[in-house]
Amino acid sequence: MVHVGEITETAPRVFVSDVQRQVYDALGQLGIGFRRVDTDPAVTMEDCEAIDLKLGVRTVKTLFLCNRQQTKFYLFVTRGDKPFVTKDFSRAMGISRVSFASSTLLHDMLGTHPGGASVLCLVADTDKRITLAVDSEVLHDEWFGCNDGTAVSYMKIRTEDLMTGFLPYTGHEPAVISV
Repeated sequence: MVHVGEITETAPRVFVSDVQRQVYDALGQLGIGFRRVDTDPAVTMEDCEAIDLKLGVRTVKTLFLCNRQQTKFYLFVTRGDKPFVTKDFSRAMGISRVSFASSTLLHDMLGTHPGGASVLCLVADTDKRITLAVDSEVLHDEWFGCNDGTAVSYMKIRTEDLMTGFLPYTGHEPAVISV
C-alpha cells in the first residue's frame, strides 16, 4: 500500500519538476485553494485508493493520447474506476482511433513522466497543442482529485475552480464528452 502523508494546504517546500512549480504558481495567482498530500509514487488507480480515503475524494484517471501520426494530442480525464475504450473515446470526439502517447512525448509536452499526467499539467502546454477531453461524469463531483503533475503529490480542488478558473488560465476549453 502507498504511504500517504498528512493533509496540507500549502505547496511543497521543494518542487520535483518545473511543471509542479508552475501548477502551484498558477493556483496561487488564481487564489484557488486545495488540500494536498505527499505520497510514495502512485502510478496505478489501485495506488490511489489510500490517497482517496485520506483526501475524501475520488482521484480521476488522466490519459495522454495521440493519433497514429502523432500530430494531434489529447488529454482525457475520466473516473478512475471507468475502463478506457478507445473506440468509445474516438466516437465521442469524432476522430480516428487514438493510442497512448509515448513517455517521451508526455515529458516533452507536459513536463511529466508516466503516472504524473494531470489536467494541471496543461500549464506547460503554452502552444495549445493538446485538446482536453473531460468525461461528463467527472463534473458531477464537488471536488476534483488529481496529482499535481507528479506521481508523489495528490490534491483535491473544487471542480468549479478547475473549470472556471484554472482551465481558462491555461487557455484550454474542455470538450465535455459522455463515454
